[in-house]
Amino acid sequence: MLGIVRTRLLQLIVVLWVLSIVTFSLMKLAPGDPVLTLLRADEMSVTQADEAALREELGFNRPVHVQYLEWLGRVLRLDFGESLIKGKPVLSELLERLPATIELTLGGLAVMLIIAFPLGLLAARYPGRLPDHLGRMFALIGASVPVFWIGLLLIYAFAFKLQWFPTMGRGGLRELILPSVTLGSGLAAVHARLLRSGLLDSLSQEYIRAARARGLSEWRVFFRHALRAALIPALTMFGMTLGSLLAGSVVVETLFSWPGLGSMAVDAIFQRDYPLIQGYLLMTGAFVTAVNLAVDLAYGMLDPRIRLGKGGSG
Repeated sequence: MLGIVRTRLLQLIVVLWVLSIVTFSLMKLAPGDPVLTLLRADEMSVTQADEAALREELGFNRPVHVQYLEWLGRVLRLDFGESLIKGKPVLSELLERLPATIELTLGGLAVMLIIAFPLGLLAARYPGRLPDHLGRMFALIGASVPVFWIGLLLIYAFAFKLQWFPTMGRGGLRELILPSVTLGSGLAAVHARLLRSGLLDSLSQEYIRAARARGLSEWRVFFRHALRAALIPALTMFGMTLGSLLAGSVVVETLFSWPGLGSMAVDAIFQRDYPLIQGYLLMTGAFVTAVNLAVDLAYGMLDPRIRLGKGGSG
């Protein structure tokens, strides 16, 4: 297990370093000019002297590799620079938006688990029967309908018609319900289907038949043996989902005017705020790789063969 941790930490460092290169390069290749954006004028109304002075102040007139090394050195000190538009430190902007994204992530995951877990269990426990048919229908609809359409339907039904919940903004529990249901219901369809598939595969294995032959109760076989094995592929998808949610659910945050990382990134892209975009992408990469590390460690808890390095023995 310690070897896995060391390997994953090394991979985390390499991934973040490569991500820093890609992020910096994309910002340089992106269309638009942040200098002209800052001057809030088109090229015809900006003098060359004004443009040159601002480029020198921002360090944009230096060679690209020098700019990258200077930026990377600041990043290693957790100094992501300042937002070109707001003039505030990028790190403080990210940390200011992070709690809203975490709040929405937890709400969406709660809704997803409440729907997906029992639906997947019932569909696998009664294959070919009514719970299975309902589960597959929900999974098909949930995977086919775009998340923004689910959000619009919820806004129309519960905010506009019934007026039970507000349509936008962050506040208390009432403001959190509609974005969480929008986010969680779409995810629940995929996870319910994956859990059902994993359970049906586990229930067909030899060790399940052996457990039944020993006289174990069906519910113990189902929950103690089959479910534990089925959680491994489900955990992989859960880790990918959690990483993407922590990075910011752009569509849902934009639809409900939720002040999280996703909506901040959209605004930064439209405003050509390159330091803020770079900080967001690096934080996103750190979240995703950290979640993948946690998922790898969780594999060993679910399957001792993985912890002992025998996961490939079948």
